[in-house]
Amino acid sequence: MYSIRLTEDEIPKKWYNIAADLPVEFPAYDQTEEGKQLENLPKIFSKGVLEQELSTERYIKIPKEVREAYKQMGRPTPLVRAKALEDHLDTPAKIFYKREDTSPTGSHKLNTAIAQAYYAKQDGIERLTTETGAGQWGTALSLACNLMDMDCTVYMVKVSFNQKPYRKTIMQLYNGEVLASPTTQTEFGRKVLAENPDHPGTLGVAISEAIEDALNDEKVYYSLGSVLNHVMLHQTVIGQETQKQLEIAGETPDVMVACVGGGSNFAGAVFPFMKDQLDEKINCKFIAAEPSHCPTLTQGDYCYDFGDTAGLTPLIKMYTMGHDYIPPSDHAGGLRYHGMSPLVALLVHEGLVEPRAVEQNDIFKSGVTFARTEGIVPAPETCHAIKVGIDEALECKKTGEEKTIVVNFSGHGLLDLKGYDDYLAGKLD
Repeated sequence: MYSIRLTEDEIPKKWYNIAADLPVEFPAYDQTEEGKQLENLPKIFSKGVLEQELSTERYIKIPKEVREAYKQMGRPTPLVRAKALEDHLDTPAKIFYKREDTSPTGSHKLNTAIAQAYYAKQDGIERLTTETGAGQWGTALSLACNLMDMDCTVYMVKVSFNQKPYRKTIMQLYNGEVLASPTTQTEFGRKVLAENPDHPGTLGVAISEAIEDALNDEKVYYSLGSVLNHVMLHQTVIGQETQKQLEIAGETPDVMVACVGGGSNFAGAVFPFMKDQLDEKINCKFIAAEPSHCPTLTQGDYCYDFGDTAGLTPLIKMYTMGHDYIPPSDHAGGLRYHGMSPLVALLVHEGLVEPRAVEQNDIFKSGVTFARTEGIVPAPETCHAIKVGIDEALECKKTGEEKTIVVNFSGHGLLDLKGYDDYLAGKLD
């Protein structure tokens, strides 16, 4: 059985909230005395997502309208056996990949974009602002806002804005406004440019600009594509579908891998399985694959820090490189973030998740291998997970173990061909 598909009726009816099952207490968000960042949250987030952000309820019902939109956007997604890749590697391991690239926007991001747009619409909001790195999140929110008859403003990290022009085109097709961050349209953007006119932009700066925009208009909310608890929650449709699909295949995962930038696709893929692990129903290794260019989990500090550069977000306990960190301008723009989901960070700190940093040339090499065997071009971000999945399969080749490896295929790379072109030409660092 190569491709395991579920029916539309099998889309999960509830999101899974791992906050109910954490092995230790979740570190509360904090604020500075002068910043009052917590007090600003109701001004920039919908009532629905704020309730979910702070909830410890194990399962939260998915609204009917959101489930209908999930169906329209192609859920459930397939789970595929990577038999050709297995044969190429000559490994006894079984490799499966969950195809989140089959959505109209080509990645997992619609799972939370639809939910966040829905709750904002319920509050009577007219526009959402957001940041985006490589463009997958900005594309997803532009489409979700268009579905809900709302406007969308996307502050896109300048280096990615220049590297990936067709991401901008797609956002505009979905009626999104796209600005290269830092911009001259916000006070913080102007401050950054005054200090460094050639600033390449970072997700931290783009978040600051998007929040400032939302704070200045009562008909506008801000929407975040990763990091926060409600975003992790919405993505758990991925893992819940995968549980059903592996059951159909008669398999139990031994290794689960996903890439991490802010943590959303990783959380979505593994959190439902993490519950099984905590309940001692499975014995699985969970690996979070990050870029060596921005090694938040493997080299960052576990401490309280702002989620943005200007300090408009609450203080969050997470692994961080520092909120003013400017990562190198590599091609995995979706993973160039200084911090990490506090939920993912907590599980790493408790030793339940293994972080692993991988080099840029190695991830593109793995992407080429995957494309030539399975026929699908992975996004550079996704290639980090594929690289680690291949490493685990090759380890099985050495040991003879017949492990089941599950990789979350978070998005396709058909709009990221400049990176592949540079790799094939030998131009990458």
